[in-house]
Amino acid sequence: MRRGACGQTDVVRVAWSGLHKGEEPPVSGEHGSGMIFFTGCPLGCRYCQNYQISSSDENAYGIDVSVDELAMLMLALQEDKATTLNLVTGTHFIPSIVSALEIARKKGFSLPVVWNSSGYESIEGLTLIDPYIDLWLVDIKTYDRAVARTFCGKERYVDCIDSVMDFITSRHPVSDIEHLKGTLVRHLVFPGALNATRSFIRKFARNYKDSCYLSLMVQFIPPKGDLDCQSLSEDEYDSLVDLIDECSIENGFIQEQGDDDILWIPDFTKDVPFPSSFAKPLEYFLSLKRKALSR
Repeated sequence: MRRGACGQTDVVRVAWSGLHKGEEPPVSGEHGSGMIFFTGCPLGCRYCQNYQISSSDENAYGIDVSVDELAMLMLALQEDKATTLNLVTGTHFIPSIVSALEIARKKGFSLPVVWNSSGYESIEGLTLIDPYIDLWLVDIKTYDRAVARTFCGKERYVDCIDSVMDFITSRHPVSDIEHLKGTLVRHLVFPGALNATRSFIRKFARNYKDSCYLSLMVQFIPPKGDLDCQSLSEDEYDSLVDLIDECSIENGFIQEQGDDDILWIPDFTKDVPFPSSFAKPLEYFLSLKRKALSR
């Protein structure tokens, strides 16, 4: 069967599903965001923390599910009191996700839907999924070609992100994140690329601060220990916070310097890939996983 750049076929493959409290506060809510992590990724960042499932390798971790089973995952997350349905890197499965959402809605599904993606997407695909999305949770990884070449899978990422953001903000010009509407832009600070982050903040302020929220993240960790890097110094961190204030970016979230004792790199081969204090697996997903492993 032919595989795309994402490493997947047209059969939906899911790596994990469950409740997760580690998202931005409105997204997680009281009980956690209802996550569906899809296997495969069209971008393929070199230092992806989800490398076990994002690899273009056909053996990337996950289980195959039908469209009906995907719809059941959505309904089961709602039954488990998820605050949101959080679709993580579903870009390459958009037609199947649309079909599953249609099936789930006919059976009573009503959670706000979050599209959690790298931002490396086609306008054609976004047009298909847009009617089903309440909150766009989109990365703007960088506007710097050298940084994209090093940390993203493709340098041309910087050529597509503007058109993606233009599409999203034209469809959703006003954001109300507390009510899970609009666009929340994530930006992860890459090691040794502080100036690229400063350029991103300034451009965000010029173009998006009135239509999007910002989530600045600082927890970069090389997943396989294959990059010698240090976390931001206190002065560097403070300088970014100061720049956000100077640019009058008022809406959003800034991650505090992380706790070194928290294991940020998930292990998707486990039933709970994340620290158990903020993740709970979905029983229906575990039943599908057991069935797949027994074949």
